[in-house]
Amino acid sequence: MPRLARFLSLLVPLWFAASVAAAPQVFMIGDSTMANKPLDLPERGWGMAFGDLVRAPATVQNHAMNGRSTKSFIDEGRWDKVLADLRAGDFVIIQFSHNDEKKEDPKRYTDPATTFPANLRRFIAETRAKQATPILATPVARRKFAADGKLTSTHGEYPAAIRKVAAEEKVALLELEKATERWLQAAGPEASKQFFMWIEPGTHPKIPDGRKDDTHFVGAGAKAVATMAAEELRRVNSPLAEWLR
Repeated sequence: MPRLARFLSLLVPLWFAASVAAAPQVFMIGDSTMANKPLDLPERGWGMAFGDLVRAPATVQNHAMNGRSTKSFIDEGRWDKVLADLRAGDFVIIQFSHNDEKKEDPKRYTDPATTFPANLRRFIAETRAKQATPILATPVARRKFAADGKLTSTHGEYPAAIRKVAAEEKVALLELEKATERWLQAAGPEASKQFFMWIEPGTHPKIPDGRKDDTHFVGAGAKAVATMAAEELRRVNSPLAEWLR
């Protein structure tokens, strides 16, 4: 083998190994609207679809979990597991609100003026301490239409709290609440059902009685939201956008 060819044959594996080592991990933390779901059910979190938009050798680690708030995610040790694997150059996408809003549940509820922003600031500070990049996202909209066909906001003061923390901490903000509100309003009350877990009785073996769920997505909805998240990353000029397909 000529010397140049031999040199290149040795260099390529080293380059590839260095590329993989430099590629970021994208950690996702949040609730059921983002989480991974069993593949034998129609429900999909948008984090599942987002993974398809990230270029290798970057990887997506989706730690979002059904029913979790910022409080329960921390209390259950889930955030500690993320921190243990977080490396310099990684990203953490943070989307909570749906379960922080549940005032009747002390294990999950956080106050939008105090404990909720405090938890967000903790995620940000501890991510930065690992020399990784935090990214906040406002919560995705629920499919709730008024009698006049106008979409109704359901997240109260939480999105404003997220925006305030993002501005004060100088963190990139993905405006998923506004993006999904525009999307659902454009689709309207009937057509928007196709994006959510509106399952007719007898059409799925594991949901024989059907379901009418205005919070959780099917595949088409998850893909649409993941695309919006990618568009938001480009809009805010996040370095993570360089790793998107």
